[in-house]
Amino acid sequence: MPTFEMDGRHIYFESHGQGRPLVLLNGIMMSCVSWQPFIEALSANNRLLLVDFLDQGKSEKMEGQTYDHGIQVQVVRRLLEHLNLQSACVAGISYGSEVALEFAVTYPEMTDRLILLNATAATGWWLGDIGRAWNLASGSGEAYYHTAIPVIYSPDFYTKRHAWMENRKKLLIPLFENPDFIGAMRRLTDSSESYDLRDRLDQVRCPTLVVSCQEDYLTPLKEQEYLAAHIKDCHHVILPNCGHASMYEQPALFTSLIAGFAGLPQVKFDI
Repeated sequence: MPTFEMDGRHIYFESHGQGRPLVLLNGIMMSCVSWQPFIEALSANNRLLLVDFLDQGKSEKMEGQTYDHGIQVQVVRRLLEHLNLQSACVAGISYGSEVALEFAVTYPEMTDRLILLNATAATGWWLGDIGRAWNLASGSGEAYYHTAIPVIYSPDFYTKRHAWMENRKKLLIPLFENPDFIGAMRRLTDSSESYDLRDRLDQVRCPTLVVSCQEDYLTPLKEQEYLAAHIKDCHHVILPNCGHASMYEQPALFTSLIAGFAGLPQVKFDI
């Protein structure tokens, strides 16, 4: 099992394919396993690097400890150092996009390109209260599911894919009843409380792609509009009829945007 150590803690990662390195960072409930359907496409022309943050998947758990996103930023830095990579395209969705953005402002020399999907520059009252509601529901797997999951999807997708959602429900409720998993989820959620990069966005030095979803109710469109307006070399794409879980609702567009932007050569035109 490929791992590296950071301050004595074991971190799990995966490497797929060859080419320019592309680091893809998990959303809060995800792990490396979540990317299985996307690995072939995203590693066709890139070296795809996946990593479980602390308190995720096969990486070490932080029971009894508190932390903020800074520790996950260091996980990404150590991953690149472990693989002797000077820089990479760094992409992330939701929680992973926040870590990716903080990595880019902290280590601009290690970030070739930045892809932010369903991102925000800060945890405001809206997102903060959603996280607090998740934690309050964490005593029951069923309550946690109904509090956290439906709002991730657009209403149209949730309704039309009801059978798929019911299967997800059968898989997720037992997971949400696992005290180790739900304890990690509470810590991960709490780690976002102090997240705020609004006064550091001018420190992003690389080409950036911001991807919004028209029906994202966790990180609404205006959050990405703020990012696009305050990051210098920024491109902004809006996916229609799509909720926060863009990888599930629009998998082809999701994959195409990441693969295209990560692999785009540096082109300059004389005008």
